[in-house]
Amino acid sequence: MQAITVRDRDAGVGGLTLTDLPYPHAAENDVIVRVHAAGFTPGELDWPATWTDRAGRDRTPSVPGHELSGVVVELGYGTTGLTVGQRVFGLTDWARNGSLAEYTAVEARNLAPLAADIDHTVAAALPISGLTAWQGLFDHARLTTGQTVLIHGAAGSVGSIAVQLAREVGAHVIGTGRAAARDVVLGLGAQAFLDLDTDSWESVGEVDVVFDVIGGDVLERSTALVRPGGTLVTIAAPPAVQPKNGRAVFFVVEPDRAQLVTLAQRLRDGRLKPLVGAVRPLAETADAMARRRGPGRTIIQVAQDREPERP
Repeated sequence: MQAITVRDRDAGVGGLTLTDLPYPHAAENDVIVRVHAAGFTPGELDWPATWTDRAGRDRTPSVPGHELSGVVVELGYGTTGLTVGQRVFGLTDWARNGSLAEYTAVEARNLAPLAADIDHTVAAALPISGLTAWQGLFDHARLTTGQTVLIHGAAGSVGSIAVQLAREVGAHVIGTGRAAARDVVLGLGAQAFLDLDTDSWESVGEVDVVFDVIGGDVLERSTALVRPGGTLVTIAAPPAVQPKNGRAVFFVVEPDRAQLVTLAQRLRDGRLKPLVGAVRPLAETADAMARRRGPGRTIIQVAQDREPERP
């Protein structure tokens, strides 16, 4: 089969190559998925798990990408809950070969069924962004109806979904970003927009929840916006300063089948729309990673008309 691989940590995106790899092995509780569409995360070539397994051993050449949508073609020993031929979407393990390949082995519990009326390219844009937004807003910040939430990077892949989920639950949503993102953010349902370059942060007032995906100075300045009893949630870095009389939470997204099912249902109902930008073939992955510009997630379309060769 063909896959995108990386061997040299110092080579960056330029080290991504299209390679022939052996068909993957389905371990206990795994499934093998024929990947139709895959997503990648900016910066994942810097993650330690891209280069070593959970025991710290070198695992190159490794296959990046952790979001996928496809069809189950094989079940590992003891696997339950999924069937051969079933459409699925979800996450690959951080420390195993990922989704930028014609076939990949995935723990069955990291996948959820995908309805026939959801396109694979749309589904591949949902797992990390959708789960991150859901877990940040509801598991960690406990956002509820009537609260005010400030969402940084509200036109991005995570932020755009967070805006939609927060608005649906009945929160007052303030989105932030650069000026060019204003119309997108307001179109997603935010009631207000804060231009991070020109608008006064003091105009926001105190909020119940800050959801941060940017980090740095934006994260540090956000602590002063959290009202007593409120929560700052970030995926960028552990906050150096806690909000006064509030709390700050740094988290890494976790696979969750039940939450994936919930997100997929919202997608089918028209209540949630991931922002999908360019769709590129597997052979153009390196260029797609190097040119992460423009609105929406870049998705890699993997499956071809032919069946990839396998043993």
